[in-house]
Amino acid sequence: MTQNAASGSFVERWFEITRRGSSMSREVRGGLVTFFAMAYILALNPLVIGTAVDSRGNLVSGAPKYTDAAKKVVDGAAVSHSIAMVAAATALIAGLMTILMGVLGRYPIGLATGLGLNAMIAYVIAPTTTWPRAMGMIAIEGIIITALVLTGFREAVFRAVPRELRVAISVGIGLFITFVGLVDAHVVTPASGTPVQLGLNGSLGTWPVLIFVIGLFVLLLLFIRKVRGSMLIAIIVATVLAMILQAIVHVPSLLPDGTTNPRGWALNVPSWPGLSAFTAPDLGLLGRVDIIGAFAGSDGRFSAASILTTVMLVFSLLLADFFDTVGTVVAVGAEGKLLNKEGEPPRLREILLVDSLAALAGGLGSTSSNTSYIESTAGVAEGARTGIASIVTGVLFLAAVFLSPLTNMVPSEAVAPVLIIVGFLMMQQVAQINWDALTEALPAFMTIVLMPFTYSITVGIGAGFITFVALKIFQNKAKDVRPLMWVVSILFVIYFAQGVITKLVAGA
Repeated sequence: MTQNAASGSFVERWFEITRRGSSMSREVRGGLVTFFAMAYILALNPLVIGTAVDSRGNLVSGAPKYTDAAKKVVDGAAVSHSIAMVAAATALIAGLMTILMGVLGRYPIGLATGLGLNAMIAYVIAPTTTWPRAMGMIAIEGIIITALVLTGFREAVFRAVPRELRVAISVGIGLFITFVGLVDAHVVTPASGTPVQLGLNGSLGTWPVLIFVIGLFVLLLLFIRKVRGSMLIAIIVATVLAMILQAIVHVPSLLPDGTTNPRGWALNVPSWPGLSAFTAPDLGLLGRVDIIGAFAGSDGRFSAASILTTVMLVFSLLLADFFDTVGTVVAVGAEGKLLNKEGEPPRLREILLVDSLAALAGGLGSTSSNTSYIESTAGVAEGARTGIASIVTGVLFLAAVFLSPLTNMVPSEAVAPVLIIVGFLMMQQVAQINWDALTEALPAFMTIVLMPFTYSITVGIGAGFITFVALKIFQNKAKDVRPLMWVVSILFVIYFAQGVITKLVAGA
């Protein structure tokens, strides 16, 4: 009787829990795993946005970073306050937008500040203008991309992508997040003689990497035995072991000379924060944005050059945000078997609308553009299939507004094994590509390899699109290319050549 009542409840009908082959317990577990897979952004985004300065030497909080005119003495208190403000705003915007995705999009995707986009704002855009104007550019990008959804253009582009490329996007993202996991765990690190290397100088002999290895084998054991909640269990086990290890060994974050310890934890130090886990958030960054001033130069004046520069920067942000989301939506749907025969997820417009509004919210909240997170595939692999998982993830982000030090107890090394397994699951789709059809297979290959090798989903998608159109032209089959594929491919050509175009225009 209870089960029948539940099956006919509003929650069941709205989220289609049974129809998507899920249950409330699976959704809760999936939402928890997605949160832990994404939680690193609560520590990383404040370090990016909260410590960089604009053209006036000010932090995003509005306070000067340096106490002297020579910019040699850092105001530690000002930087700490700026970091705390960004952390609170990051958690708040991520929580609200992820809950909105759950309620409106009804899709198991978490949203938060996009990596790469935040670095571009902090290190490329902000130093040439002021923080409110830089965030104004993010807001402009959010407004434009929302308009593209409301007009149906973003949906149309999604549907214009050939099936082979959609599969390639999922496979490429699988390799991408596997690489992210290996990098986060310091199993793969930068090298001097080669681009990357194994561990530290070819060795995995550090305490944090040991935690990763133990977590990976715990997960593998649980996974092959098909234990429910295996990913969440592995994260908890690895975190507890890391905390015990840190309490005994005391792995330092810094060396005596003040530099980062290469044998230390990749990001979060797994230790109990004590009473400092409960903090009152400072949400003063909300609304600190100047949309009109975004088109002005560093001197505050409007000119053709300043307007052109802003247009090119917004275009870059727009294209990256646009196609990162396409890749993420496809990958999440493929992992959860939520795509229809045309390769589309349910309620596509609502999903894209929430993602677009998240970009706008990120600008208005001074956290940088918020976007859909590919780490959501970890929650889907754990069983998430509906928006309930997103609501769980969003609520945890809102809790992190007050408990961010508590969430930062989970080290990257504890979450990285989950990304490895998710990469394996997504890689299995490579069998769906017809490798004998070279016109489709070669663009798919370019998409797959360039995502991890360039550390960019957008670059992989753009290379695949351009290669697809070029090969169709070479085979005199240009008529087989959908009009929107032409448009998007041309936009990607502009995207890849924007540095040259900017120099030519500036020279003229």
